[in-house]
Amino acid sequence: MNPRFIVLVALLTSLMALGTDAMLPALPEIGVALGVVDANRTQLMVSVFFLGTGIGQLMFGPFSDYLGRKFAILFGLVLFSIGCVVSYFAQSFEIMLAGRLLQGFGVAGPRIGSIAMVRDLYRGREMARVMSFVMVVFILVPAIAPLLGQTIMQQFGWRSVFLAFIVFGGIAFVWMALGQGETQSAENRHRFSWADLGQSILIVLTNRQTMAFAGIGGLTFSALVVYLSSAEQIFHDIFDTGELFPLFFAIMALAIGASSFANAHLVMRVGMQKLISRALMSMIFMSIIYLLVVTLMPNAQILPVFLAWGIMTFFSVGLLFGNMNALAMEPMGKNAGVAAAVVGAMTTLVGVGAGVPLAQLYNGTTTPLVASFMLLGVLSLIGMYYGTRLRQPIG
Repeated sequence: MNPRFIVLVALLTSLMALGTDAMLPALPEIGVALGVVDANRTQLMVSVFFLGTGIGQLMFGPFSDYLGRKFAILFGLVLFSIGCVVSYFAQSFEIMLAGRLLQGFGVAGPRIGSIAMVRDLYRGREMARVMSFVMVVFILVPAIAPLLGQTIMQQFGWRSVFLAFIVFGGIAFVWMALGQGETQSAENRHRFSWADLGQSILIVLTNRQTMAFAGIGGLTFSALVVYLSSAEQIFHDIFDTGELFPLFFAIMALAIGASSFANAHLVMRVGMQKLISRALMSMIFMSIIYLLVVTLMPNAQILPVFLAWGIMTFFSVGLLFGNMNALAMEPMGKNAGVAAAVVGAMTTLVGVGAGVPLAQLYNGTTTPLVASFMLLGVLSLIGMYYGTRLRQPIG
């Protein structure tokens, strides 16, 4: 494995985390500045970003197959920066959401291109191992992003957060342009054809293993959408953490990073399917225990108990994404770009479609969040057993 390549992929994929998590401390101020009355409506700044990413992946996947991974990544970074400019100058909440949609659309380029690069170079359990190491580096961004966003907001105002995004994207652009070659071999690249594109999409959509694991990946991602959408309200409104919000958010994020590091070693011995199954059962079990405790003892809804649930649950979540994505991409070869687009779009759109309504159920307690994790975990586990029956081992 090439550590430099892993760090670059982590940098490119982390734009999605930076674009969401760094905004969280600023949501209340942005809502006030742009005249948002309902606090739950500010959650749309997170979900619209994800929506743009889901739609954008459908375009950048074919781009990366026909024009190369490098082109897709660089073009996406340009669109991301333009979206940041729109949000920086926004004078209404609607324009802000338009900018966020474009940011998410642009982020799809680096997200799809980087995943396709990994698939170009690795496969099977080795691919899952590489993605786990990527997650270890990647997780540092959501761990520090809220603190970064809060610091920039306090010193220069909330609009300057978008300038920081442009700087971060510029660094990724220069590194990708000057420091990384094209990973897609010439024989695997074809001239654009609607007929070929349709055939490639059909290959992905008719592969039952790919669709099964993309679907359960979307259900799992829904849980994170619920958490990211309501995290600022939970920590501020329920637990009154004030400026310590980034610290507690980082603790939860680092739990995912720790499990991703563990997964990089466990997956080679245990296998992807067993790890996913055990992680889902753990997530469900911890959520049931938490709900029982706070139902029987309402006074137990305190920060230490919530953090205990979060750390153990998010450790389980960290075992899921790299393995689910690897299993979904495993049957795909030279269709890796289109496959990454379809899988990524399906994962994101299912996540937004299920996660946004669940996040809007926030009622001043942690119950909707934890119950969402339990429900989505059960549905994912059912899908997991369905997907397991479809899989034919490759690596």
